[in-house]
Amino acid sequence: MATPQTSSSLFGLDALFDNPVFAGGIGLASLGAAAAFARRGAIVSLGAARRRLLVNVEISKQDPAYPWILAWLSQPRVATGFIASRITRIHNLSVTTRTTNSRVAGAEGPVNASFFLQPGYGRHVVKFGNAYIAVNREKHSTANMNTGEPHEIVQLTTLWAYRHTFEGIFAEAHTLAAKANEGKTVVYSARGMEWSPLGDSRKKRPLGSVILDVGVKESIVADVKDFLSRQQWYVDRGIPYRRGYLLYGPPGSGKSSFIQALAGELDFGVAMINLSEMGMTDDKLAYLLTKLPKRCLLLLEDADAAFVNRRHRDTDGYSGATVTFSGLLNALDGVAASEERIAFLTTNHIERLDPALIRPGRVDMMTRIGEATRYQAGHMWDRFYGDVDISSLGKEQFLRRLDELGLFGSNPDGTSSHRHTSTAAIQGLFLFNKSDMQGAIHMAEGLIPRNFEAENVGSDALQK
Repeated sequence: MATPQTSSSLFGLDALFDNPVFAGGIGLASLGAAAAFARRGAIVSLGAARRRLLVNVEISKQDPAYPWILAWLSQPRVATGFIASRITRIHNLSVTTRTTNSRVAGAEGPVNASFFLQPGYGRHVVKFGNAYIAVNREKHSTANMNTGEPHEIVQLTTLWAYRHTFEGIFAEAHTLAAKANEGKTVVYSARGMEWSPLGDSRKKRPLGSVILDVGVKESIVADVKDFLSRQQWYVDRGIPYRRGYLLYGPPGSGKSSFIQALAGELDFGVAMINLSEMGMTDDKLAYLLTKLPKRCLLLLEDADAAFVNRRHRDTDGYSGATVTFSGLLNALDGVAASEERIAFLTTNHIERLDPALIRPGRVDMMTRIGEATRYQAGHMWDRFYGDVDISSLGKEQFLRRLDELGLFGSNPDGTSSHRHTSTAAIQGLFLFNKSDMQGAIHMAEGLIPRNFEAENVGSDALQK
């Protein structure tokens, strides 16, 4: 009797495996699966090794260190060794052009230009000390909603063993940036909801170049320096560490110029906000004041502009076209007001300000910077013509002429002239007569303030 077939024989597995085509297919599939698993395992292993052996640092364009790192990468480096010199070559560059109008008057040709080369978008390799740094600069397809600028990043990668190299890189980049701004004042303005430098850094204005009346400049400088030296004193007593100053007076008296010179004296920047700027709202002002750049004087120009719009918020949240009175108060001294701040407010119309604004805690010191005095006019003369008017005879003639014109508030007979001039007008006169002090004396009558009115237009002109 025949022996029963096994189960493998029943399903024909032996026949399938005996088939060379099928067996070959199984073998190839097995090899393919093994290769896929091996590839996947290699990728996972390499990823794990990369995470273990490498360290990345990403710097966004919104970070203050972003331009510092680009400037650091742009510095020339001498690579020692054949391989290092080939690996660290940067082939993709981008350029930033700066022009300066230092051309001599009457000369032809273009103005002076400087070209600042920096690594372009893509991958680069640099060497710092014994460490090789892989640099990847990318521009994203997304953009900043406030400024419209595309997002950018710079990513630095090196071996984990050299992770402390980044500390040296950032320290060197910061030192390089500080050296580039040495002797300059950075002016910031609000762009959307962020602070950004307003053009290139400006050369520091010497404090002595701003001539105010007797003791005015000295008292403000002494108060600011005293405040900066007493931070712990404020902390110990639980007092918010901030100080406010109000400079008021007619236009052209030197309020903004003094603030710029004071920033240079303290080695501070200036963060400038115009309260009458279109689009400036209560929320935006409060946010900007909490995000002030470090070591900056806050300058709020035209503080009286907030008093034009003193309406409360409507049901739809709209509060008008400018900063409201309550919004300004809350930004300066509200619950969310920032600390470690020195704020300067300027106005040409102090009569429009409310007592709630100028109380201590919001405005701690008020100083009037007014019309030009005899003291200021004399010192300005010395700055412009002191090197040629050694005997000071020209200065005496100029001051006597201003007295005759009643430009210091009184006539020669002692009666009130109701007439003044500004330091800006005197400076303009001297600039017009840079090398002619006698011309400045003869043209002193031009310092008399004039009221300009629209000319009457005849009906014949209207018909044309």
